[in-house]
Amino acid sequence: MLGTLKKIFAFAGNRKGLLKKSLFFSFLNGIFASFQFGALYFIVDALASDNHSLTSVWLALGMMMLSIAGRIFSSFFSMNEQTVVGYGMVADKRISIGDRLRYIPMGYFNKNNIGTITGIVTTTLGDVESSAPVALVNMIGGFFNSVVLILFLLLFNWQLGLVALVGVVCYLLVTEAATRKSTSTAEKRQSAQRGLVEGVVKSFGFEKDSSQSIAAAIRDSNKGNLKLVYAVAPYIALQQLIVRIFSTILLILSIYLYTINAFSFVYGILFVVLSFTVFNNLESAGSQITMLQMLASSIDTANSVDNTPVMDEKGTDITPQDTNIVFDKVDFSYSTRKILDHVSFSIPEKTTTAIVGPSGAGKTTMCNLIARFWDVNAGKITIGGTDVRDFKLDSLMKNISMVFQSVYLFADTIENNIKFGCPDATHEQVVEAAKKACCHDFISALPEGYDTVIGEGGGTLSGGEKQRISIARA
Repeated sequence: MLGTLKKIFAFAGNRKGLLKKSLFFSFLNGIFASFQFGALYFIVDALASDNHSLTSVWLALGMMMLSIAGRIFSSFFSMNEQTVVGYGMVADKRISIGDRLRYIPMGYFNKNNIGTITGIVTTTLGDVESSAPVALVNMIGGFFNSVVLILFLLLFNWQLGLVALVGVVCYLLVTEAATRKSTSTAEKRQSAQRGLVEGVVKSFGFEKDSSQSIAAAIRDSNKGNLKLVYAVAPYIALQQLIVRIFSTILLILSIYLYTINAFSFVYGILFVVLSFTVFNNLESAGSQITMLQMLASSIDTANSVDNTPVMDEKGTDITPQDTNIVFDKVDFSYSTRKILDHVSFSIPEKTTTAIVGPSGAGKTTMCNLIARFWDVNAGKITIGGTDVRDFKLDSLMKNISMVFQSVYLFADTIENNIKFGCPDATHEQVVEAAKKACCHDFISALPEGYDTVIGEGGGTLSGGEKQRISIARA
């Protein structure tokens, strides 16, 4: 449990301050919650002494109002800070993953299916986003409330306080054992969830047998969830048993200590009530074991992206003197399959070069190597005489525009789609680019011309029209 809380703190990053503030308000909430027992004391004392004055009533009412107001105040700030941390740290992580993916070799995406990445930034981080605030509120808030009550017991009667403290220690030991037991199961459950997302992603691509793979992924996800529940169920039962046993011990001990005149009747009633309630908040905290372990597994999965190699660690900002592209004895292989073997050629600037050949000959591979989607195994590729590996990836991309076979356009005007790579371009520059891409005529024929809004993905245009707009954008 402590390990998971440490992971949450580490994952919070620069939001640790807010997290600490929320813990302070959680502890404050426990203090205000204990005030209700002060109100109970005044009421029982008045009844036991047959005191009919309104003083006890007002004191009890004041304590209750203070407890209610304090708990509302502390709960609001505690939950608010924890929720901000929950959503904020996940937003930061998604941005961090997005930034890192820009510099990861394309070969990484061959080994790690795109469904895994999609699963991490959606389902996995979604679990953290929704579970972290709840787990923190229930776990830490419940623990703090119980701690305050135990301190209250220790202050007024060390025997009762010691019994309650032993009960809490036993409860936490079982909780820690349950956490350890569920670690591997939670990881398998997360893997099954990622498999389910991968199956859904494939289904959108209408891949062959995608329905069968989704059905299998759903079954695996179901098994993973059930195994996690079965793994912790015995420990939850043991937690319940510990709570009942120590509550009973506290009750019997309270009655016994009263019979030997260890304290007054009023304190006896108060301690009897406490014996039923001292573990309530701790019990609600312990019920979050499954969620806490899934949270730890989700954080580990999200952090795994940080261990992927990046290609831009030593690059510098370079402005090439010209745009001549040269392949110099380039070798490249996908795993053990060699694609390029000592390939050398040059592409002079301000010229058009077509790369032709049969399927699988390496045409797309050569284009991808120029843009450094992969690094060559041997030889080098230069732009303006500089090895592409010496560029920072951002500075390299400033010199390259790509039009892929599968074109994506945004649900916006045609002009804004063309300006996407250069938002400051004037209308005249947009028209000039469109003319060069041979799409000015069909754009002008549209009812609203360049202000025509196209559907998401360019669905209202033909494939050729989308390609030409994409060329104009490049």
